[in-house]
Amino acid sequence: MRLRDRLGIGEGRQRQLAWALEVGLVAMSLLGIVRGRTGIIVNSTVTLAVTQLPPVLERDLDIPMDPGLVLWITAAVFLHVFGTVRFPGSPATPYQSLWWYDHLTHALSASIVAAAGYASARAIDEHRTDVYLPPRFTFAFILLFVLAFGVFWEVVEFAIGGLGTVLGATVLTQYGLEDTMLDLVFDLAGAVIVATWGGARLSDVVEALTAQLDARVQRSGKDRIEGRAVVERRGKRRA
Repeated sequence: MRLRDRLGIGEGRQRQLAWALEVGLVAMSLLGIVRGRTGIIVNSTVTLAVTQLPPVLERDLDIPMDPGLVLWITAAVFLHVFGTVRFPGSPATPYQSLWWYDHLTHALSASIVAAAGYASARAIDEHRTDVYLPPRFTFAFILLFVLAFGVFWEVVEFAIGGLGTVLGATVLTQYGLEDTMLDLVFDLAGAVIVATWGGARLSDVVEALTAQLDARVQRSGKDRIEGRAVVERRGKRRA
């Protein structure tokens, strides 16, 4: 039984929750504009763009994005922006006042990165007859994939933090090397969850990606055959 079944959250409720979180992102973006907070404006704008990825993937690439996946992605980006907002009556933002908040958002965001890596690897495994990825290798690949992305993101955070200091506008905040190492640990925690239990949740996505790869190869093969035929016809005409 899936977690949503245990909690009694149907697909309709999941859509409503995802929609409510998107409305919350819009509200926080407006709040950032009113307060003149560049960090909130940038973060909320970028995350709103991320929430539009699921419908684009479903419409343009025929990748099924069920309400649970959409809610998963939307919740991850919402919690990140929520953590940058200082609400009335609060002396600090959730990122500043709750020691565990940053680690929670890192684990949740890392789980999405892990899901993308898992689905891509499994699709290649299914598509290529000369490629076989054993379960243990796939597990290790997901961890390394997320760890590499996590290191890359920490470098980006340092760079954006330095740029923000120069420009006088804080977009992302770094709290030191110890915090960075803990972030990577929680990134791995999110990766472990997906690598262990993500197969059932992502099976439809894997099948759709595999079908896309198969179709692309077929189109490519057809184009090559047609191209050769054109060249042969031109050669005969010249002869």
